[in-house]
Amino acid sequence: QLVESGGGLVQAGGSLRLSCAASGDIARVDTMKWYRQTPGKQRELVASITTGGTTGYADSVKDRFTISRDNAKKTADLQMNSLKPEDTAVYYCNADLTDRYTWRNRNYWGQGTLVTVSS
Repeated sequence: QLVESGGGLVQAGGSLRLSCAASGDIARVDTMKWYRQTPGKQRELVASITTGGTTGYADSVKDRFTISRDNAKKTADLQMNSLKPEDTAVYYCNADLTDRYTWRNRNYWGQGTLVTVSS
């Protein structure tokens, strides 16, 4: 129901843009979030954006990452600039989705996309 794209390998100081798209018979997408995880560590919330466009960021990415969304397309992007080796992780999209027919609201995770920043 959530599909990420845009990961890859980039040199330190470079940029990448991740995209997350909600698919299926979805009536509503609530706050969309990006998390990241490295081996042996807990998943970390990186950025979030509400349906109204209010954003939040982890201190470690503030002023470098920008989250945006398109409510009509049910997508959320994460623009990552000035990337550092410590940004290397698998990035996951997360959101609560409401089914169009059942109106059941469930939390979904994407499959993850790997971002590798070389020094």
